[in-house]
Order: sequence, then structure tokens, then C-alpha cells
Amino acid sequence: KNCYEEGRSSQQEERSPISPPIPPQTITMTRHALILAMVVAVVSQRVSAFTSRHLRPAISSSLFSSISTTTTATTSPFPIVAEPSIVSSRVFATDKRPVILFDGVCNMCNGAVNLALDYDPDAKLRFSALQSNVGRALLQTNGRDADDISSIVLVTSDGAFIKSDAILRITEELTPSWLPLPLAKPAARAGRALVPKFLRDLIYDGVADNRYSILGMRDECRFGDENEFAARFVDDSIAAA
Repeated sequence: KNCYEEGRSSQQEERSPISPPIPPQTITMTRHALILAMVVAVVSQRVSAFTSRHLRPAISSSLFSSISTTTTATTSPFPIVAEPSIVSSRVFATDKRPVILFDGVCNMCNGAVNLALDYDPDAKLRFSALQSNVGRALLQTNGRDADDISSIVLVTSDGAFIKSDAILRITEELTPSWLPLPLAKPAARAGRALVPKFLRDLIYDGVADNRYSILGMRDECRFGDENEFAARFVDDSIAAA
């Protein structure tokens, strides 16, 4: 009888094995993985929404000039005047607002321009492509090569700022009253004062040098806009002889 009961008990143990408990570390890691997956999904949706909003499609018109994808710069159809200083004086003759020089074939740069237009309801800033005749003249007037499109440039009637200095000074202007960021301007000023320029420029160069790889290039150079922001772009015809 004892042997029979022992054998029966052994069969029941074989048929109904008890699973070991799941370690708490495994449960925690699983939860973290699920949270991370949710965060990645949300970020991906936000990035997709941002690009669809701010990377506006290219406009097929005289405001754009076709270029070869093998080149990094092009010029607008207007002949440039002999002296860049003349173009510069025309740019600021009746309008003292600073001019942002941007890469007109860079998708990332054009998206940033669209964002700046939206975040500058008071129209404090103007825009011109680095590849335009106005842009090339302003580059030369401020001691840069006319074909240098390696950096964004903020040009004022008194001088110019490049790389991280330009970004931070632009940020100071892009603080609309409806945006709940009252510390944006002081933060930008503090960034210029407290963070070494070489470190700021190192970060900027890392993004700028890979801007075509990140969001690609457009087939046409942007020289203006046809919508309500048309007046925000410097008319490139003022560079004509």
C-alpha cells in the first residue's frame, strides 16, 4: 500500500510541475521595456507631425532655382552688382531688421526657417538664402567667402554672427508673447555667456556637417515664399546691376 501511494504521488508530481516564481528584476525590466517602447512610439509620431508641418513642399515658381544634386550651391537668376558693399547698403537702407542667411537646398534648414516664421509674429527677422546674390554679397561684406554655405549667418547692419552665436541670438528674437517660455531669452543670453564658444560650435558643427544626411536635400533652392510670408524674404532683385 505504501509503495502504491508513493508511486501515485510521484506520477502526480510529474504531471503537475510547479513553475518557479518570476524574479522581481525580470518584471521591472519588462515594465521598463514597455515604457521605453511607448516613449519611442510617441516621439516618432511627434517627429512625423513636425516634419509634415514644417517641411513644406517646394514651390515650383520663379522663387526657386533648379540645381544639380551633385553641387552644394547655386546662384539666383539676377546678375550681381560689382561691389557687395552696395548690395549690403541696399539691404539695410530702409529696413534695419537682421537677415538670416540659410542653406536654401537643405531640408532641415528650410524646416527651421518655417519654424522661425511661425514663431516670429512680430516679423523681427528677414530671410535670404546663402546661395542667393543677396546672401553671397552679405557673406563677402562680412569677411566670408561668397560660396561658403557651411553655417547659418545672422547679418545685422553692424556685423554678422555665425554658428552657435547666430542660433542663440535668433532664439532671443523668437519668443512670441503667446509662447509660455518667459525664460527663453535670458537662457539664450546665459548660454552665450556661460557655455564656451568652442563647445557650442562643436555641437553646431556636428549637426551642420550632417544636415543633408539627416533630412536630405531639395532639388530647388529656396529664394522666397509665395504665401503670407513673402515679404519676409529679401528681394534678390536688389542685387542686380
